[in-house]
Amino acid sequence: MSFGEGNGTDFATMRGRDYPTIRQFTVFLENRVGQLLEVVRRFEGSNVRIVAFSINDSSECAFVRFLLSHPEQGREILERAGLALIESDLIGVELPDGHQPLLRVCTALLQAEVNIIQAYPLLMRPHGRPVVALMVDNIEMGLDTLANKKFTMIREDDLSDVE
Repeated sequence: MSFGEGNGTDFATMRGRDYPTIRQFTVFLENRVGQLLEVVRRFEGSNVRIVAFSINDSSECAFVRFLLSHPEQGREILERAGLALIESDLIGVELPDGHQPLLRVCTALLQAEVNIIQAYPLLMRPHGRPVVALMVDNIEMGLDTLANKKFTMIREDDLSDVE
C-alpha cells in the first residue's frame, strides 16, 4: 500500500471541519427521572449548544441522540462525564421551498436506493431555513444524490456559526 503522491486519496473528504456531514452522539442513559437533565447540564458554561436531539427509550435504558454546535468540545464533555457514547455521521439537508419539501428529499434518496434509518429536525435554522438530519445506509451515495439534485447540505461549521 502506497501513501505517496498519486495514491488517489482525497484528503478534503477526510473527517474534519470540511467533511460534508454532521456528527451525532448517541448516549446511553439509565431510564430514570433526571438523567437527561444531568447530561444537558454538562454543557453549561461551555459554548456547546444542543442543535438537535432525539430520545428512544425502553424500560431499562434510553438512547439519546445529540447534534452539537461544537462536536469536538461536546465529545470531550460527554467523555469526561463517563458516558457511554457512539459517534455517527449524518447528512444535514436544508428543506427546499415548496409544498411537501420532505417528499422531495425522500424521493431523491429512494430513486438512488438509499434507505433512511433515522431522521429528526434541527432546533435551529443555520441559514434561516428548516433542516433535517438524516442517518442513511450509504452516506456517500446519499450525499452525492442530494448534491446532484441541488439540495443544500449543512456542515458542522454551519452549526457552530448559529446564534
